[in-house]
Amino acid sequence: MYSILKKISIEEQVSVEKDTFSNAEIGHLAEVKFNCCNCGHENTIKITPYESGFPIFQLYNEEKVLAKNELLRNKIVSETSKNSLYFGELTVNDLPTLYFGTDCPSCRSKYICVFSYGEKQPGLTLLTISGVWKYNEI
Repeated sequence: MYSILKKISIEEQVSVEKDTFSNAEIGHLAEVKFNCCNCGHENTIKITPYESGFPIFQLYNEEKVLAKNELLRNKIVSETSKNSLYFGELTVNDLPTLYFGTDCPSCRSKYICVFSYGEKQPGLTLLTISGVWKYNEI
């Protein structure tokens, strides 16, 4: 799990087995599985609330890594509702949104995972995986 510092291009989205976790399902971590689109290896990502990920704005801040319109066009995030702008201008489900990079241990293909985590309403805490995308450095 690492932050992405170089400019990237999104190649394709891969499907994940489960993309929404709530309350007790999250526990101390959520496991997300996906198959590498290059070699087919099953990858497991472990997301620990309040420990995993980096703020999504690091990707589009000054467009150093990825342009806002690329994030929106690929449906990685959406524009935040006016009443939740304190989470940033781009989010998943109007909740704090994070990302991280990961590599397939089999073929070293690079992937980015974007997710949100927080209390959607009193008594309902959600961890929502926006998706996992294969990317290349430019």
